[in-house]
Amino acid sequence: MDDELSIDRCTAEYKDLSERFKLKQRNYERQYAHVYSQRLITLKPRVVQAAKNRWGEDISIVRLFELESEKPCVVIGTLFKKMVLKPNILKELCTEQGLLPQPVQTKYTDDSDVLILEDELQRIVLEGDVDFGRVITGVVIAVKGVELDDKKGKFQVEDYCFVDLPPQAPLPEISKDRYLAVVSGFELNGKTDDLLSIELFEDLLTGELGEEQQQRESAKIVRLVILGNSMSKTTKNKSQFEQAKYLSKHTTAGSVDAIKSLDDILTQIVGSLDVDLMAGDQDPANYVLPQQPMHRCMFPQAMSYPTLHTVTNPYECSIDNVQILFSSGESLSDIYKYTSFDDRLEILEQSLKWGHLTPTAPDTLGCYPYYDEDPFIISQCPHIYVVGNQSEFGSKTFEGREGQKVCLVTLPKFSSTQTCALINLRNLEIRPVKFNSSIS
Repeated sequence: MDDELSIDRCTAEYKDLSERFKLKQRNYERQYAHVYSQRLITLKPRVVQAAKNRWGEDISIVRLFELESEKPCVVIGTLFKKMVLKPNILKELCTEQGLLPQPVQTKYTDDSDVLILEDELQRIVLEGDVDFGRVITGVVIAVKGVELDDKKGKFQVEDYCFVDLPPQAPLPEISKDRYLAVVSGFELNGKTDDLLSIELFEDLLTGELGEEQQQRESAKIVRLVILGNSMSKTTKNKSQFEQAKYLSKHTTAGSVDAIKSLDDILTQIVGSLDVDLMAGDQDPANYVLPQQPMHRCMFPQAMSYPTLHTVTNPYECSIDNVQILFSSGESLSDIYKYTSFDDRLEILEQSLKWGHLTPTAPDTLGCYPYYDEDPFIISQCPHIYVVGNQSEFGSKTFEGREGQKVCLVTLPKFSSTQTCALINLRNLEIRPVKFNSSIS
């Protein structure tokens, strides 16, 4: 009888770089003005340098109260985008009273939108050469132009710029292929889950799929990151809380079955490799960003293994000195609604140019009311930036002014596409893998 084939799984050096996303205290009584103030304070020196790189060292940079009519200058501040179609709680209350409802929108941009620049003391309306559809509230920007004598309170923009990409550590030289597996959007509900596709995905990771060559390739997968929304929206059915107790007395919440299914799935995988589990807006975790790790007690089987790690959203780590940034996708989806961008990869690229992961927080996206920091500022340029729960797979390489190269990846929901992706840490090649469970 032939000896059983034995293949050792590859290993990789790992560092968790997400300490800034972990809440040290939880004080929700503070005002959100501190978030914008800290963002401007932190990013302003970088924007000043970017402005000098673009327009020359001798440019005149002034504050709004120092503006002089007809004198060209550069002003730096935070953008606020006044949008007529933006959802408003007062309009929603009017709807409840039987008045005309707001139309359902996929985009909230409009030709009547107004851009306002705010610095530490004042604000001014922006006009001129600004593409209103490609900027968003919360972005720190430098605008070059002039306040005309006959248009007081309005700044005529000739050009503008954001921060330059921050420094990037050199990409390490890795001699052999090492793969990072990424997946998002299982959207389990415990009843109608496509478990066959998930089992095929498990078999790929654990090396039980295919012949010897495929198993050797699977052994090169050193880690799996699950980018949120493991639970379905249906598990957050609020109507069950409005029912009489006797109607729901002997029923089980959908979230209970879904969590059990996820625990079973994780248990099959964590026996073979390390797994980082992120939360999404559909998962049982705090809603505001940064989302904190899901509680260990929800996964009694999988948590008995030291290889399961519940992590924050956003999440950042280093694998064999390749720096990788992850998001479950709430910020990208929010920016999409309030800008004219249609390409999700272009939004990721723009986010790097803005130097911020979630510029729309706290305006249209919930976040913790930080007082003396803004952890979403991109202070170290990653090598890979992955965002989950999108409509389709996409990847591209973005290059910064000083030669920084960032591999951008949009990852689709597994529930609708049965697709994951493998990232080769040696050369940053991205390979989508689709599992077809249909029986013809």
